[in-house]
Amino acid sequence: MNYLQAKFLNFLQDEEGLGTLEILLIIVVLVAVALMFSEQLTTWVQGLLDNIGNQLPGN
Repeated sequence: MNYLQAKFLNFLQDEEGLGTLEILLIIVVLVAVALMFSEQLTTWVQGLLDNIGNQLPGN
């Protein structure tokens, strides 16, 4: 029984995977924000591309 308790305590104290979990959570939040504001982002990017196209020589 002590062996199982020691293994369980070691498992709880292991912080090796926390960095990966933090990165995944950040990615999930960024994707959620991008989905929430997808229409505004699309309009903004389209405006930037239109500005670039209008400033090119020959237009």
